[in-house]
Amino acid sequence: AGLAHPVFGLDHLLAMFAVGLWAAQQSGAARWALPVTFVGSMLIGGLLGFGGMEIPMMETGIAGSVLAFGLLVAVAARLPVAISMALTALFALTHGVAHGLELPDLASPFGYAIGFVVATAALHAVGFALVRFLPQAAAPLVRIAGGASAATGVWLLAS
Repeated sequence: AGLAHPVFGLDHLLAMFAVGLWAAQQSGAARWALPVTFVGSMLIGGLLGFGGMEIPMMETGIAGSVLAFGLLVAVAARLPVAISMALTALFALTHGVAHGLELPDLASPFGYAIGFVVATAALHAVGFALVRFLPQAAAPLVRIAGGASAATGVWLLAS
């Protein structure tokens, strides 16, 4: 169940894939810091969610992450690493709380958490690999994908 939640929720899928794309557009420490920050903060959020903690406007924050990460990919933004990490951590926390709150009744929290962590890391890795291994000529396609993700975020916010 933990593997499925990030993959089959469009909002989670797009945000996590976009983090991988955005990380690959970076240089230096940001390349690894963004995905690691996302996974770590999401895990903390998941633990909080397991405990029943809810975040006000959580779904709005998740939809906002789809918009924000999509825009960051679309413009290939290179922010200071600390700002990028803070933004990533904030949005990842909302995704994690959502995962934690949706723990199935009969599921092991440990196994469920491993599942959503592995699925998230895999989505980051796929996004990262696409940018790093596609020819440079494909960079406009990556930016278009970011724009499409941002547009989906707008739609999610309006829904």
